[in-house]
Amino acid sequence: MLVRIVQLTFKEEHTNEFLDNFERNKNEIRAFKGCLHVKLLRDKDIPNKFFTYSKWESQDHLENYRNSQLFKKVWSKTKPLFSEKAMAWSLSVVDEVN
Repeated sequence: MLVRIVQLTFKEEHTNEFLDNFERNKNEIRAFKGCLHVKLLRDKDIPNKFFTYSKWESQDHLENYRNSQLFKKVWSKTKPLFSEKAMAWSLSVVDEVN
């Protein structure tokens, strides 16, 4: 399993536009083959900074998503709204307690 965390910082005036786009596409992203979980988090002190937290069956599944028409559609609407370059981390789960 792979965990992907992406930090997204938006121009303040575009925050709602991002949230609307995420709302429109979140179920389709979650239904993408190999996607196990999608969560959107917001920084408690910086309201225009968000993090996506997703779980994927494998790196290949994530790459298939990143090369898909769905990703291109979502990213083409998201990227122009940034105030800072996005940062992303791909992580392996070492241990988990539920």
